[in-house]
Amino acid sequence: MLVIGELINSSRKAIAQAIEQRDKDYLQNLALRQADAGADYIDVNAAAASNEIESMIWLVDLIQEVTNKPLCIDSPSPAALEAGLARCNKSAMINSISAEKDRWERVLPLIQKYKPKVVALCMDDSGMPETAEQRIRVADVLVGGLVAAGVSEDDIYLDPLVKPLGVNHEFGMEILLSTYALTHKYPRVHVVSGLSNVSYGMPERRLLNRAYMVMGIAMGMDAFILDPLDQTIMSTLAASRALAGQDEYCMDYIAGVRSGKVKA
Repeated sequence: MLVIGELINSSRKAIAQAIEQRDKDYLQNLALRQADAGADYIDVNAAAASNEIESMIWLVDLIQEVTNKPLCIDSPSPAALEAGLARCNKSAMINSISAEKDRWERVLPLIQKYKPKVVALCMDDSGMPETAEQRIRVADVLVGGLVAAGVSEDDIYLDPLVKPLGVNHEFGMEILLSTYALTHKYPRVHVVSGLSNVSYGMPERRLLNRAYMVMGIAMGMDAFILDPLDQTIMSTLAASRALAGQDEYCMDYIAGVRSGKVKA
């Protein structure tokens, strides 16, 4: 199970402000807290900054000053992706590539050069997929192309693209069925989800996020972009791993309870 800490993302107003004001202490503290809470990767997104490339470099450097956790370099801009990857002092993750022709052609060379783990969006030039079958079709292109380019299946994280439940009540089940299909067709490839997408626009969003994570794990989802400072969701994750047979002798769960990090 892999957790990507989502909080250093400039789409969040407080983060955008901290980047613009170059509030190094605030951002370093946030990186450290996510690492201490159990994040395996720290997401770094400066897309909303006035100078994204400069801000991406600054963020990567300041985070690496305080934690050895690897980074997930996150941007719609290939230039910003490369700027971030080039500053990483250990193997990183890239978020993201897709099967869209322009995106594929511009991001694949970065993957071959820097050899990161890869978040691969199940989307092509026809737009957002609607069914599990459409996601499988796009995944075939993504996995086949990435493997041909030298990427290990174990370094590929397919994102089936969660859509807001508030838009269509069937969207939740759509992703769960897609996850099940993807994990069975590609048992060595991972499936990742940005949990907060499913609850966008809904009340009590954290409740929906937690429930969706549990259901996703049951379907084979094994990586999440989430808020690791939410102790309830991290505790639920530990319990879900134990129940899904992913925690040998439940040792991680027991250790988490004893340390106070896992609690009801």
